[in-house]
Amino acid sequence: MRVLYVNHTAHVSGGERSLLILLAALRGEVDAVVAAPRGPLLAAVGALGIPTVEIRGTAGSMRLHPLHTTRALAEMSLAAVQVRRIAARSGADVVHANSIRAGIVLSLAGVSPAPAVVHVRDCLPAGPATTATMRLIGARAAAVVANSSYTASFISRSAPAARVSVIHNPVDLARFDPARIGRAAARARLGAAGEAGVLLGVVAQLSPWKGQDTAIQALRILREEGVDAHLLLIGSAKFLARATRFDNDAYVRGLHASIDAAGLAGRVSWLGEREDVPELVRALDVLLLPSREEPFGRALIEAMAMEVPVLATDVGGTVDIVEPGRQGYLLAPGDPQAWARAVRDVVESPDRGAAMGRAGRERVLRAFTPEHHAEAVLGLYRRVTA
Repeated sequence: MRVLYVNHTAHVSGGERSLLILLAALRGEVDAVVAAPRGPLLAAVGALGIPTVEIRGTAGSMRLHPLHTTRALAEMSLAAVQVRRIAARSGADVVHANSIRAGIVLSLAGVSPAPAVVHVRDCLPAGPATTATMRLIGARAAAVVANSSYTASFISRSAPAARVSVIHNPVDLARFDPARIGRAAARARLGAAGEAGVLLGVVAQLSPWKGQDTAIQALRILREEGVDAHLLLIGSAKFLARATRFDNDAYVRGLHASIDAAGLAGRVSWLGEREDVPELVRALDVLLLPSREEPFGRALIEAMAMEVPVLATDVGGTVDIVEPGRQGYLLAPGDPQAWARAVRDVVESPDRGAAMGRAGRERVLRAFTPEHHAEAVLGLYRRVTA
């Protein structure tokens, strides 16, 4: 089966990591080609030995704006022309859009007779642009993949006619394997930060909706209570174009100001983008995901795979992942007092934390393996081409 995969951005974030895992897991089952803008994603795909084609990308948000919306539509229209040609030339049996924006490109391209599959990994803010976008995708796509039941509900509200299937994201279990590195060794690699009594971490792009500000305030509370805690911020502000939804650059400046005001400069490590995320996560006592809303929560399954307890927002697809009290806890976003209390609940009993870590690994092995993900996606391809 020939499948053309389309991605709207060159950056590698959660959705692109899922795509890379899927491509590796489908070897021998799918003859793949990946179309995306030039950059890190195409380089990673090429390293897998999979053919790539460069197309025009877009950073446009779904907010209506007289300049940015016009520019985004022009960019996606150009990409649509390119995708139409690539699909015809490759003889694709299925064209799989890896994001909402890539789904718009497919809808504009009209790549029939190859059926379109659109992977929705985000829940857009309510508004006329969102409704129009999702209805366009729902009308044109043979199938829409939601990464969680929460995302599926968003799609169904916006586009009731869409044919939606829930397929959870996978985690690379060879890379996120606690047997590869012990926690003590992982801590030692961090120097002074690894010597803290309680090591916390947030693995996410730096953006307001990811809630690093809540993690910082929870750290302040823990320090005021006498807890020897340190916070690792792993990730960067990837999307800085003016057309993006949030002013991520201003958000990062605000985080720095908040840390300085609380006297936490020596207690927060800014680690940026890292290739050694499994080792960093293994060093943690607790992983935090304090997002305002989380369509899925890739960082959760990665931490759980490394036997690390997790605290996550209770708004979003996290409810598909975390069984409260077993692998960690689900908490209301924006309430640092509650997050600080939950940290203490986990770390004050080493046995409880260790049991949560083991339960996390077991949960991942049951539900979030690459094989499970690939089997579900391949089954969807077979249905839409039947």
